[in-house]
Amino acid sequence: MKINRKSIFLILSITLSALGMSIIDGFVQLPYLYKSIVKIFLFSVVPMGYFLRYKDQYSRFKKLFIPKKSDFIFAILLGVGIYSVILLAYFLLKNHIDLSSIRESLTANIGVNEHNFIYVAIYISLINSLLEEFFFRGFAFLILKENAGRLFAYVFSALLFALYHVGMTSGWFHWSIYLLAMTGLFAGGCIFNYLNEKSGNIYPSWLVHMFANFSINTVGFILFGLI
Repeated sequence: MKINRKSIFLILSITLSALGMSIIDGFVQLPYLYKSIVKIFLFSVVPMGYFLRYKDQYSRFKKLFIPKKSDFIFAILLGVGIYSVILLAYFLLKNHIDLSSIRESLTANIGVNEHNFIYVAIYISLINSLLEEFFFRGFAFLILKENAGRLFAYVFSALLFALYHVGMTSGWFHWSIYLLAMTGLFAGGCIFNYLNEKSGNIYPSWLVHMFANFSINTVGFILFGLI
């Protein structure tokens, strides 16, 4: 790992933003709209502070958003596969998950219910996924890799991505399923990093992440009796 001012600034800002958002998701009962506003600030404004401080990195920032057509087909096929795997896992494990508790938690803690779930689902699939990919794969991997080293960036980004989900899913599952989910998130983070490392931008992982959210939202529609 390389130790310099940029890497220290990156690691601290990434860690505090991700863990701070996880704590807000898990322990601060805010309406979903307000939580989304906080996340937009932590996951976009905070990274932009880095690029404003280190203006020589701005050209690298722009490259994160330059797509390559060759990456899209594979990402879409992988996304469809991820969608199928998550749905299959749901149907195999649903008898071991307290679905009513998850539904009640979503409604009581952040105000998500059958009346507004479709709007939340659209936001999660399209906007929230892009925001997380910019933060965890663009900022916490591609940019961090250049300043702290490849191996450290791989592990740090994927591990933080998994830990970030602890707050929002606290109390949802039995510990064994919870451990399986965290392991899957870590592995997924590594896969997302690999996809973006090859392309140099965040679009491949965004597409796959989008399909993963489509699958999770399909489960949400089932939970709220909408399908």
